[in-house]
Amino acid sequence: MKGIHYNYIENNNTNIKTELIIAGGMIAATLVSVAVLSSVRVNADTDAVDEVSITVPSACTMSGNIATGDEHTASITPNTYQNNIGKTTITAYCNDSGGYAIYAIGYTGEQYTGEDHIKLIGTNTNQKISTGTAKTGDSQWAMRITPVTGTYAPTIENNYDGENYHIVPDTYEKVATYGNTTDAEGGTGSSIETTYAAYISGTQAADTYTGKVKYTLVHPSTAPAPITPQSTESGKIRYYANVSDYQGTMADQDIASSVTLLPSNFSRTGYGFAGWSDKFDYATNPEAKFYGPMETITLNTADYTGTNPGLSLYAVWVKSQGNLQDSAKVASVCSNLIQASPSVTPTLSSVSALTDQRDNNTYAIAKLADNKCWMIENLRLDNTAEHNSDGTLAQGYGASATYGNFGGLAEPESTGYTSTYSANSLYSNNGSNNTISIGTGDYPGYRMPRYNNLNTSARETNTTTSQNIYSYGNYYTWAAAIADTTYYDSNNTSVTNTSLCPTGWRLPKGGDKSNEANNEFWALITTGLNNGTKPDNYDSSTRPYYTGIPKGSDVSKLTRNFPNNFLYSGYFGTSSASNRGSNGSYWSSTASDKYSSYSLGLGSSRVSPGTDLNNKYYGQSIRCVAGS
Repeated sequence: MKGIHYNYIENNNTNIKTELIIAGGMIAATLVSVAVLSSVRVNADTDAVDEVSITVPSACTMSGNIATGDEHTASITPNTYQNNIGKTTITAYCNDSGGYAIYAIGYTGEQYTGEDHIKLIGTNTNQKISTGTAKTGDSQWAMRITPVTGTYAPTIENNYDGENYHIVPDTYEKVATYGNTTDAEGGTGSSIETTYAAYISGTQAADTYTGKVKYTLVHPSTAPAPITPQSTESGKIRYYANVSDYQGTMADQDIASSVTLLPSNFSRTGYGFAGWSDKFDYATNPEAKFYGPMETITLNTADYTGTNPGLSLYAVWVKSQGNLQDSAKVASVCSNLIQASPSVTPTLSSVSALTDQRDNNTYAIAKLADNKCWMIENLRLDNTAEHNSDGTLAQGYGASATYGNFGGLAEPESTGYTSTYSANSLYSNNGSNNTISIGTGDYPGYRMPRYNNLNTSARETNTTTSQNIYSYGNYYTWAAAIADTTYYDSNNTSVTNTSLCPTGWRLPKGGDKSNEANNEFWALITTGLNNGTKPDNYDSSTRPYYTGIPKGSDVSKLTRNFPNNFLYSGYFGTSSASNRGSNGSYWSSTASDKYSSYSLGLGSSRVSPGTDLNNKYYGQSIRCVAGS
């Protein structure tokens, strides 16, 4: 199995009474299966040939060992230099013919960047021991790496070898490589030894200090360096794409005791965005926490302000496994996902990603608490004259002759709507819902749907939730959502069989509160997320909803938590966006009457589980669920 693989071990290395701990051991992909594929071909002369194909996956691991007496501990008096502080043997086993590389990074706690790589144990002071050559000057610590003889000795990189001690790196730096090996686990392996040194200045306070070095193995040896942990700023949440191949930028957010995170303004070709994590190495870190893109989290502000670092959050990316329109692939991917529920700590095993063939947008998907497979990102399909002159992008279940043949819909929301738009558009005469029409007209301020121009153009830094953000997706009228232009003169209240969702996907059902099978928003939120507890006004209203504090807030948080990821994406009511950053509205496939249809409504302390009624000409968000 080819591709880039990362394995790491974490060493708590310190000087001045230092110790090494292999924290949690090695985390590695240990694929050992062998796939055997055979087919028989019978020729006209009656020969039969049996073809066999065998795949041997990559299997590379790494481990560390400290012999008795080699612990990383030392007691050093001021104005003194000491080397050879402990020894660790790190052994790699790898059958990748492309070899491997080992990278190292030093840190204290979760603080990777800057020079403060070793600090007092259990105290919060400015006393520190910085990285350096550990020879003279301020208190410094350093490291040295040598190949182990008698094994497949790697090449030591970047001057970490010999008798010279090197600065402990504050970003990932390559320390060893091996160009070609087929010696997997169980063989001899290839090994390096690492030791540490320290110089202690005369002004260093007497105390005990600790620090860490993490060693990460990548293969093949030509693979890019591991992602480096990013900086923090006191009192701020910083958002990072955590990869190099991305688009978009994001500004910092002020830390508060209760803060609703910002949705992502990042995108990445071929990957779905699944949320945020507090760990840069979330894919291999068992302690990583996952957050929805607009989840509300509670913080102890004292931990992130003053002399303490702020909070860094990293985008969680999931690689596409195929096409949304491939029914066999969808079934396979969904069946292998672990169902997410409030009682189970969510992990990446709950999430995958698939790509829409119509425009190559990739969406994260998850098996949610109702045991159904949902897209957990808002639909971003653009259906403008510029991008779709013949209207074929709008096809969902229906054929183009009947459904979805929109010649062009509204311009980006930033256009301003100052002139007539010539292509066929849905529009409302002065916003009145009883004169909704399709075609050319002089009411550009009310044409729907608009699309979010940040989905197609360069995205600038977003500092407030009221600005356009990529994750909000596009906004669609109900007619566009169901890909049916006959809605405006119909009083049909039945569930439609057509939608703008990819073939094999559909809009969730809504409206009915008596039978959860007829309202999938209800089933997800009431049964799946809230343990079957009905909304507050269930007996007194035809449009029940969760409200009040804390009940409404609790249900809202569950709906926005990873991996459900519903957003405050707002809506278009007439000519401009409303409530982005504070409310969300999502179309169901169920109409109420000629002018209105049911929606999921979402606010900070109110959730309407598919029972909100909104005008059909509103521009709202779309989430798709797998199935017919």
